[in-house]
Amino acid sequence: MVNSAEFAKRLQKILDYYSISATSFSEEIEVNRSTISHLLSGRNKPSLDFVMKVIQHYPEVELYWLLNGKGNFPSEKIIEKSAPKAPKVSQSPVETENSPEKTPKSPIRDSDIERIVIFYKDGSFKSFKN
Repeated sequence: MVNSAEFAKRLQKILDYYSISATSFSEEIEVNRSTISHLLSGRNKPSLDFVMKVIQHYPEVELYWLLNGKGNFPSEKIIEKSAPKAPKVSQSPVETENSPEKTPKSPIRDSDIERIVIFYKDGSFKSFKN
């Protein structure tokens, strides 16, 4: 069960993190301003529709953290995105004169790929197996 007072604190933390007013937040997720006011005061508990709108519009907000206060905000997944990315795998070998190895590496073959997973912003995904 969601604790209204604790949920209100987490909702306020989201507003502070994004430096937005309750009115701007309500416009962004397309809910009535009074809904935000009632949630912030602890008068009402959040509806499923409200929670889903928040996590869809703000990917840094984890569902479990929003509902129960357990987990992280901002989400570690988003923090990882800002970390340096791994180099892209090339389909064809690239040699430079300073390269320690002059032997070209073999390109990736379809038989080398076990599975490809595509993740969507809404949290859903598709998995393709070879």
